[in-house]
Amino acid sequence: MFDQSSVKDQPGPVPSPDPRPTTSHLIRSHAAHVYDKLTTKHGWVGEYDYAWLCTPTLPFSVSRRGAKGKQRKRSPPFYALDSELPILLSFTSGLQHALAMLAGLITPPIIFASSLNLDSSFSAYMISASLIGSGILSLVQMSRIRLFRNYYLGTGLLSVVGTSFATLSTASAIFDAMYADGTCPSTTAPDGTVTKGACPDAYGMVLGTSLVCSFLEIFMSFVPIRILKRVFPPMVTGTVILMIGASLVGSSGISDWGGGSNCQARPASGLYQMCPDITAPKPALWGSPEMIGLGFLSFVSIILTELFGSPFLKNVSIIVGLAVGCIVSGAAGYMDGSTITSAPAITFLWVHTFKIRVYPPAILPMLAVYISVAMEAIGDITASAEVSRVAVDGEEFDTRIQGGVLSDGVGGFMSALFTVAPLSLFAQASRTNNGVIAVTRCANRTAGRFCCFFLILFGVLGKISGVFLAIPNPVLGGVTTFLFASVAVSGVRVLSYVRFTRRDRFILAAALSFGLGDLLVPDIFTYLFDGVKNANNGLQGLFSSITIILSTPFLVSGIVALVLNLILPDEDAPDGDDDDEVQVIDIEADSGIQEKS
Repeated sequence: MFDQSSVKDQPGPVPSPDPRPTTSHLIRSHAAHVYDKLTTKHGWVGEYDYAWLCTPTLPFSVSRRGAKGKQRKRSPPFYALDSELPILLSFTSGLQHALAMLAGLITPPIIFASSLNLDSSFSAYMISASLIGSGILSLVQMSRIRLFRNYYLGTGLLSVVGTSFATLSTASAIFDAMYADGTCPSTTAPDGTVTKGACPDAYGMVLGTSLVCSFLEIFMSFVPIRILKRVFPPMVTGTVILMIGASLVGSSGISDWGGGSNCQARPASGLYQMCPDITAPKPALWGSPEMIGLGFLSFVSIILTELFGSPFLKNVSIIVGLAVGCIVSGAAGYMDGSTITSAPAITFLWVHTFKIRVYPPAILPMLAVYISVAMEAIGDITASAEVSRVAVDGEEFDTRIQGGVLSDGVGGFMSALFTVAPLSLFAQASRTNNGVIAVTRCANRTAGRFCCFFLILFGVLGKISGVFLAIPNPVLGGVTTFLFASVAVSGVRVLSYVRFTRRDRFILAAALSFGLGDLLVPDIFTYLFDGVKNANNGLQGLFSSITIILSTPFLVSGIVALVLNLILPDEDAPDGDDDDEVQVIDIEADSGIQEKS
C-alpha cells in the first residue's frame, strides 16, 4: 500500500527569494549609505587634492619634472555626472561654480535698472530675483525628466542658466524705443540734454513680451536636431555670439568704465554733469583719471589672478576683480553705502512686481532673441557634454540638446513670472562653468545642485544685492568689459570650427558689414522711417520693430548670416584662391609638417 506520510516528509523545492528589493530594504540601505557618508573621512573628504586647488601659481618657479624631463602635473580624479562625490568637494565645487557665474548674473539687472533709472529698492530686488530664478531654473536644466517617447526636459548635465546677454542688448534697444515714442517719460533741457525718467512699466513690457515669445523656443525644441544644426551652423551662431560680446563692450562695459552711460556726454548742467551723478561721494567727469584708474585696477586684478592665483581663484577671477576694486574704492571714499543700508536683510521673489504687458514693437526683436538663445544653447550643450566626457553625437546627445532647448523655452516663460528677464543657457555661463569643470575635473551634478543652493541663498540675503549696487560704475565697467570680451572670444572660438571656404568668408563679411556698421555708427538706421507720414498704429509698431532689429548689431548680422547660409549653395572644395593654399602647404612642407587630407 502507498505510504502518503513518506510523500509528506519529502523535501520540496526551496522557493527562490524575490530578487526585487523591498521598500524597507531600500530605506535601510539608503540610511546606511547616508550614515557612512556623514561619519567617515572618505565620505567627507574623499581622495581629492584640496591643496592643489588652493595652491597659488608661481610661474617663475622651477617645476617638478619626471624622468623624461616633462613637467608633471597633479591631476585630481575625474568625477562624472552621477558618480559618488565627497561632501566637502560638493560644497567647494558648488561654491566655485556659483562665484564664477555671479558677475554674469548681476550685470544684466544692474544695467536694466540703470537704463530705466529705477531706484535702489527696485534695483536690489531685480538682482535678488535674478539670482533666485537662476538657482531654481538651473535645477530644472540639470535634470533629465522624460516627458514622452524620446523627449526630455533638461540636459542632464551640469548646465546653469542666466540672463542671456542677447536679451540685454535687445532690451536696451527696446528701452530706447520706448523713451523715443513717449511710452517712458523723458525731459529735454535747453542745452539739448535728455534726462530719462524712471520707467518700471517698460521692464514689465519686456517681461510680458518675452513670456509670449518663449513659445517659439518651446516649439523649436521639438524640431529634429539635424534641421536645427543645418539652419544654425557655427557660421551663424559664432557670428551672433561675437557681435553680442562686441556690442556690449561698446554700449555698456567701456561706458561704465569711464564713469557711466548717463554722464558719458559730459552735459554742462544737470544731475549727470559728473559721474555717476553730482550727488555721489566723490563725483568726477566721465573718462577722468580717477574713473579710468578704478576700472583699470579691477581689470589688472583679473590678470594678476590668472597669473599667480590658485585654480580656485582663477575660476572666480571676475569676483576677485570686483572685490579688489571695491576695497580700494571704498577706502578712497568712492563707494556709497546707502544701498546696503536700505536693502532688506531677507527677500524673495514677488516682493516687487511689474505690470506684465506686451509691447508690440518688441515682439519681432524678442522672437529673434529666442532664436539666438536656442542657437547659444546648442553650442553650450555641446561644450558641456564634451567637458563632462559624455557622447557628443548619437541619439542620447540629440535628446540632451532637445531637452536643453525645451528647458530654455520653459525657463523663458517661468522667469517672466519670476519677474526676471529670460533665463537661459548663455555663452558666459557655459564658458565659466565649463572652465571650472575642466580645471577641477568635477562634472558632477551634485556640485551643480550645491551651486543652485548658493545662488538661491545669495538672492534671499538681500544685503548681498545692496553690496552689488554699491559697486562704483568704473569698477563694474572694468570687470564687465572683460566679461563681455570673453563672450566675443566665445564667438570667435565657434567660428574657428568653420572651414572658411569662399562661401563662408562671403557670408561672414556680409553679416559683419551690418553688425560692425551698427556697432560703429549706432544711429544709422534710427531715422529710416521718419519720412513715412500718416502711418496707423499697427504700421508704426512694425516700423519700430524693424528699427529695433536693424539697430541691434547681433540681430541684424545674425539674420544676414542665417539667410545667406540658407540660400547660397554649398561648396565641397575650398575657394578658388588655389595659389594661396599651395603656398601655405609648401611652407608647411618646408617646415617638416606633413599635410593630411
